[in-house]
Amino acid sequence: MPKLHKSPRDGTAFRSPFPAHNEREDSAATEVDHAIYGLIPVLEALRSGHRPLQQITIAEGARHERLKELLELAKVARVPIHRAPRLVLDRLLPGLTHQGVMARTAASGYYDAEELLERLAAMMNTGQQPLVLGLDAIEDPRNLGAILRTAECAGVDGVFIPERRAAGLTATVAKAAAGALEHIAVARVTNLVQLIERLKQLNIWVVGATGDASANYTQWDWTVPSALFLGNEAAGLHRLVQERCDTLVRIPLRGRIESLNVSVAAGVILYEALRQRSEKK
Repeated sequence: MPKLHKSPRDGTAFRSPFPAHNEREDSAATEVDHAIYGLIPVLEALRSGHRPLQQITIAEGARHERLKELLELAKVARVPIHRAPRLVLDRLLPGLTHQGVMARTAASGYYDAEELLERLAAMMNTGQQPLVLGLDAIEDPRNLGAILRTAECAGVDGVFIPERRAAGLTATVAKAAAGALEHIAVARVTNLVQLIERLKQLNIWVVGATGDASANYTQWDWTVPSALFLGNEAAGLHRLVQERCDTLVRIPLRGRIESLNVSVAAGVILYEALRQRSEKK
């Protein structure tokens, strides 16, 4: 059993080890070429399931009898719905008849979360040591893409991201990932806290990265089945996510800047895991 390094659980705010988010881009505006607009085209995309949808935007106040069907299909397909003023859609789709409905297509399909968990369980049953990555509300698509590229290179066996308030597998992410989306399993979940409990049931240790942890990331035994959780660019890990982690680790900093970019932090920690695992082999 690995030695745990616990941090205080007094409910106070934790300082994020990652930078304030200053690279946010309007991915909807930059990826209109990857959009489907109009009620019927979006409905047909949901019905067929051939093109994975990242998000559906509906104009506020839109009234149409078939919107109910769209909302029901989106719920079944677990496609997030976003409400926005009609002027936003008019600006994104100038001169086009969008009927108050627009969907952004994903650059890659998502793995089913249950199937990915079953795959991890199968690895555990055969004596393998899964390395998992959980991302808590990473909003910048370029950060997400860079993290996924590093994760694939480091041999991560699965990545979990939230369905809402986080970047998804957009074209910008695919470009930053430089081909990694073709080789790494990414699943969306509705609740990271519940995911952590499921990982623990599989006997996978959950390690959160935060600037206030008492232990360095090198002190954790990454040769055991481990799931690394990284937090939002500005706020870090949510409090409930931190509290559910088995242990918290930090990356020591010697300069005057208070934090690393989250994609850099992912690379530092994941390659420490790879180093330890390579040496053990």
